[in-house]
Amino acid sequence: MEFSHLNTRLAHYYQQVQAVILSRQHPVSGLLPASTAITTHGNYTDAWVRDNVYSILAVWGLGLAYRKIDESQGRTYQLEQSVVKLMRGLLFAMMQQAEKVERFKETQAPLDALHAKYDTATGATVVGDGDWGHLQLDATSLYLLMLAQMTASGLQIIYTQDEVNFIQNLVYYIGRAYRTPDYGIWERGNKLNHGKPELNVSSVGMAKAALEATNGMNLFGVKGGQASVIHVLPDEIARARITLESLLPRESGSKEVDAAVLSIISFPAFAVEKTALVEQTRSKIIDQLQGNYGCKRFLRDGHQTSIEDTERLHYEPQELKQFEHIECEWPLFFAYLFLDSLFQGDEAKIAFYQERLSAIATVKDGIALLPELYYVPAEAIAAERQAPRTQPRLPNETCL
Repeated sequence: MEFSHLNTRLAHYYQQVQAVILSRQHPVSGLLPASTAITTHGNYTDAWVRDNVYSILAVWGLGLAYRKIDESQGRTYQLEQSVVKLMRGLLFAMMQQAEKVERFKETQAPLDALHAKYDTATGATVVGDGDWGHLQLDATSLYLLMLAQMTASGLQIIYTQDEVNFIQNLVYYIGRAYRTPDYGIWERGNKLNHGKPELNVSSVGMAKAALEATNGMNLFGVKGGQASVIHVLPDEIARARITLESLLPRESGSKEVDAAVLSIISFPAFAVEKTALVEQTRSKIIDQLQGNYGCKRFLRDGHQTSIEDTERLHYEPQELKQFEHIECEWPLFFAYLFLDSLFQGDEAKIAFYQERLSAIATVKDGIALLPELYYVPAEAIAAERQAPRTQPRLPNETCL
């Protein structure tokens, strides 16, 4: 009876993964579009490195679950090879920019950075070096972190010595994250969105986790020799740790609190070793950013609010005041906090975030999906400013 119930649950998850993720995986490149949406805020049909890695984790996790049962439908192999195809698609896209990795090791210049997004069908670049905040060390680090974990689970992702050498170069690429300002997870750098990078804790933490995970890893698995082992400078891990502990609970010089830091104090990086610092950071995020529909990205964030001027990219410091209390709330961070609660084994928090995620999900074709964000409609802005967290919010058109 228990085995039958497990099979039924896995089949349910398999249908969801097929419908939501694998149906959108490009048959040639293996890449996933960040979304199928094209809105006033941009074209999301390109393949972002970060979005692709996070998306394929669900497929990998389900493949690992299917390994545990004696199934004859070939789903384990299918799921795992879909993961390999995507990770190799990203590898192919990045290897086309190998000369950038070489230059960046010398310059740490934003214009020499690997691109943050690629064409979904071909893996080619889609915007110029100076037309996007490409320097996002957290995205490259996330790729390396998951490459290490997937390889350790038995997946064969890296095939040749040239690919091993490139991965070693990526390790060097992120090695100085502890002192390299970048554009971070929100692709904007400084809070003012004036196009200037800054040192971001979420990038430093993800780099630290990636360096620890790849150190001594054999990319050919049990079939490899000394030539396929990745080497990391111990000093770079130590410096990343020191930088993390000195900056937390802040995200950066301009962002005193940022929900992106959830990704390094818990899943997937688990980069902070001091329990008291983890709890202090988590409490600050929940106290200042958590709302009824998710968490704000950071304070006075105008992105996709009803009063945002989509024709403008930058704001003056005094203009940010207008976004106070009406920042959009992102359900994604309830998912982070739900996972964090599971790892803590906190039953009360598990129940709370599970209930919140169910309440704010929207059902499409029989599948519960999370909207990208919830915003305060224009007619409710004055009331929300007067009494924060009292007005109903609306979901935007993009679902996760």
